[in-house]
Parts: sequence; structure tokens; C-alpha cells
Amino acid sequence: MEHLDQRILALLARDGRMSYTDIGKETGLSTSAAQQRVRRLEQRGVIKGYRAVLEPAELGLQVTAFVAIKPFDPSAADDAPQRLAHLSEVVSCYSVAGEPSYLLKVQVATMGDLETLLARIRADAGVSTHTTTVLSTPYEDRAPL
Repeated sequence: MEHLDQRILALLARDGRMSYTDIGKETGLSTSAAQQRVRRLEQRGVIKGYRAVLEPAELGLQVTAFVAIKPFDPSAADDAPQRLAHLSEVVSCYSVAGEPSYLLKVQVATMGDLETLLARIRADAGVSTHTTTVLSTPYEDRAPL
């Protein structure tokens, strides 16, 4: 990947609403050249989309945890992600190597809500859980550039 494209990606990772004019100023490109480069990055699938980054605590979601799950019956269908997709508290689901099958990132308002959610996860997906509660988040979702 060209250095100029990497610079554009770093700018957009920091501010997804940055204008093509501002991208051009930061990179030495014209506005139309910046727009063309961004469109090419989108078409190639390097840029998957744009979104608002929300503050969970401001939404009343004070508790973040990671929940490792593994099926009670290893011969059962591997459909835990589909069985848990309706739970809005599960904000991410990762298929992982090792003892657990999946690692879930969950966000809830209280520890009591976490306890209730864990019971739902176990019942809905037929899995055992191992939970790690987040104390603080020094950083997350950093751009890989």
C-alpha cells in the first residue's frame, strides 16, 4: 500500500468525517484527488464504512466484560453466534483458537445485569462461560497503521 494511502487512512481513522478538502491539505493532494483516493480505498474494501463512536458510560452501560464460551457438547452444531445475535448486550463476537470457541465483548449497566446476561448466554447457546470484567480501557479500536 502506498504511503499516501496509509496517510489518508490514518487521517480518516482519527476523524471519519474529515472533508476531502482537509484530507487534501494534510496530504498535499487536490480535493478531487483526495476524493478519488478515498473512493478507491472504499471500492477495494480497505475502508469498510463510517460510524459514530459512542461512549458506553454515557449510555448507562457502566460494565464491560469479555465472556469466553465453549459448547457443553462439542459435537453440537457450531451456531453460537447465530443463537446470540439477538442479544444487543453482545457488542462483538470473535471466533478464537484455543479452549473457548468464541470470545464475546458485552456491555451492560450493572453487575446484576451481567449476571442475568450470562445466564441468558448459557441458556440460549448451550455453552459454558468464563468471564473477565474490564476495570478500565486505556485504549481500544486503534487503527493498525
